[in-house]
Amino acid sequence: MGRLILRGAGLALVVLALWQGVVWATGVPAFILPGPARVARALATHAGMLADHARFTLANLGMGLAAGLALGVVTALNLALSPVARAVMRPMLVLAQAVPVFALAPIVTLWLGYGAPSKVVMVALVTYFPLTSVLFDALMRPPPALADLALSMRATPWRRLWLIQLPHALPALGSGLRLAAVYAPFAVIVGEWVGSSRGLGYLMLMANGRGQTDLMFAALVLLAAMGLALFALAGLVDRLVEGGRPQGAARRVTTR
Repeated sequence: MGRLILRGAGLALVVLALWQGVVWATGVPAFILPGPARVARALATHAGMLADHARFTLANLGMGLAAGLALGVVTALNLALSPVARAVMRPMLVLAQAVPVFALAPIVTLWLGYGAPSKVVMVALVTYFPLTSVLFDALMRPPPALADLALSMRATPWRRLWLIQLPHALPALGSGLRLAAVYAPFAVIVGEWVGSSRGLGYLMLMANGRGQTDLMFAALVLLAAMGLALFALAGLVDRLVEGGRPQGAARRVTTR
């Protein structure tokens, strides 16, 4: 973990140095590309306002990701248990993904308003399908030896799911969670761009309209930090799940 933090800090320093080098070498005006020092000053000067908008964005991000995760897990489990659900719901899921989710943002905002609910729904919509798809695919690919053992012992579908399929699908869920953590910040920002009176996306639009490029970059830095923190948290959850996977599934498969 310590090495990962050091590598991340080293990479951040390299990026900052390259950024400042481009500003110095090109002489680009600050209203087009402010240097890291200007952005740092904007972060310090507008710390209170940035924190207020960041809390709104982070709350929507967390609630939307939690909703997408819960709905994705429930849907994947139902699909794995029920052939009828697979026949009915899978085509609907594929059809839903044929429509770009971001194109639904104006409709969601029209229905739910400019407040938090529309942003939460946007994040949930964006994260729901990848989580469902990754977990379902993993649930349907249990270890062949254990699947054959469960079949020979006439284990019920629920016991097969709980004792064999789900434990071996948990690593895939962790991968899906990391993928969702990457998509979620884009979803919440698009929702705030389409219609909002608070949040980092709203602040970026306002700063851009007023020519406050340094403030816009400061909001972008906070959003990137949120995304990196979510990705790191998803990786931590993945490692915890992997370490806590139940062992000895074959011994617990019974006919009841």
